[in-house]
Amino acid sequence: MTQTHLVQGCSPEQIAGRLQRAYPDDMSKHLSAETIYAGLYVLPRGTLRSELRAALRQARKARRPRARGTDRRGQLPNMTPMAKRPAEAVTRTVPGHWEGDLIKGARNGSVVGTLVERTTRLVILARMEGTDATSARQGFTKKLRHVPAALRKTLTYDRGKEMAEHEQLARRLAIQIFFADPYSPWQRGTNENTNSLLRQYLPKGTDLSGYTQRELNAIAHRLNTRPRKCLNFATPLEVHAHLRHYSPVALGT
Repeated sequence: MTQTHLVQGCSPEQIAGRLQRAYPDDMSKHLSAETIYAGLYVLPRGTLRSELRAALRQARKARRPRARGTDRRGQLPNMTPMAKRPAEAVTRTVPGHWEGDLIKGARNGSVVGTLVERTTRLVILARMEGTDATSARQGFTKKLRHVPAALRKTLTYDRGKEMAEHEQLARRLAIQIFFADPYSPWQRGTNENTNSLLRQYLPKGTDLSGYTQRELNAIAHRLNTRPRKCLNFATPLEVHAHLRHYSPVALGT
């Protein structure tokens, strides 16, 4: 189980938590994250050791700030500030509140849309035909329309120009769209953290236009079936299905 989950992208902490969840009464099957890390570095040299160590995610010591060139925020019409977002979205007590963003490819010439549900941390990836506002609206619409209306209450975004058609998106999906304050990525912290995890599969400098929607669905599935500490080491799919009592299969359409 440990080797398989490492190769699939789980961290030692996630694996340790999952083992405790799967075998609550069998201490012989419990491992600490420290034990798993130590085991990786005492393995004999060889293909297995290299493969498992390569699977570990490398976290940066600090998040690099966004480029401060031309201001890409504050130029969208009729923005609703996130201060007006419902309290249930802030407290994560009710599912259906999403955060959105774009991951950019090489030379900002390609993008992938990222959506994450705040309560369950469920991830949806949207292929974009281009980097403009129309492509963003079409890409997000195509994916979010498969989410039941009761589970698409709000979407919180930054002030990127790719959301210039947010009013059409809101009307098409019957969803409320809110915007974070300028230069305040922590206000969409769930999405920011998710984007960091996604860089394991969508590395910087990659031409993202080469990914098909099927490939992006597969990447999202890997995150959605990864145990999360914030969910008591359940997976986003498990929590999502438990809370809403419906099959989440349509979200990968």
